[in-house]
Amino acid sequence: MNAAKYHGHHIWRRFRRQQLWLQLKANKVALISSVILLLLTVTALLAPWLSPFDPSVLQQQNIMDAELPPAWHEQGDSRFLLGTDGLGRDLLSSLLHGIRTSLWVGFWAVLLQLTLGTVLGLCAGYFGGWMDRLVMRLADFQLTFSSLMLAILVLAITRAAMGAHDYHVWSPWLLILVLGLADWPQYARTLRASVLAEKHKDYVAAAQVLGYRSRHIMVMQILPNTLSPLLVIATLQVAHVILAEAALSFLGIGMPYGNPSLGGMMGSGFEYMLSGLWWIALMPGIALVLLLLSINLVADWLRDALDPKNIGPQQ
Repeated sequence: MNAAKYHGHHIWRRFRRQQLWLQLKANKVALISSVILLLLTVTALLAPWLSPFDPSVLQQQNIMDAELPPAWHEQGDSRFLLGTDGLGRDLLSSLLHGIRTSLWVGFWAVLLQLTLGTVLGLCAGYFGGWMDRLVMRLADFQLTFSSLMLAILVLAITRAAMGAHDYHVWSPWLLILVLGLADWPQYARTLRASVLAEKHKDYVAAAQVLGYRSRHIMVMQILPNTLSPLLVIATLQVAHVILAEAALSFLGIGMPYGNPSLGGMMGSGFEYMLSGLWWIALMPGIALVLLLLSINLVADWLRDALDPKNIGPQQ
């Protein structure tokens, strides 16, 4: 087996031989976190069918049911397991759709980051020269700004320019675009460093001698050998994007009213905290903490599991 094929299929062979699964079972914290993350993901995907009510349908909201405590409370209602918010919406239904929204924004924003950072990092590391200098200077310039502050600035200007109605329609995609374009330098800088180390190895020289095009060498030969750090960064960035989306929605410039969001639910429930209606803000807060904590713990395990120092000899 030549070096390119060996490295290119290394992660897949580890999955196939169940090495990563065995490592996951040995790490109880990572295993529990993976189960929680899997349950939250499945619950989010099935939210339209699992939710007792549809939080986006106004006809299912009754102001007479507003501010009801959880069902186990003496003043609770068995129809609303986690209680209701100030507008009479079922908190459980809003939570399920809010988790769905957070994961949806996180997935697509990270996919955009990963794609853009991978393309620019590959080109910068492989071609070098003016391409390398241009990409790295762009990365340095963007890293001088906080991604959250940049998102607040862009979304606030866009909201004022588009108007409330158009912003309501396009805000989910604007969130994905802004958060996706904000953090590509992490992928580009990491991949560039890996490409600089890989492009001088024998398998790359052999591919060049055989007449393969640069695009083939970058995508089919070099990229598979540099996936491990990108997977770890992408997993961590999902949590970062979810937290950023929650912060923006908490401030009122993220997801619109019709789309439940964990941050938006916490923002609307914050004003009720001093009135003793703790469940309106606490329930989405607990869900957000569980989601972020499980993703971060899985990412930490994945970083250690894919570390070449922890890889045993292959059979």
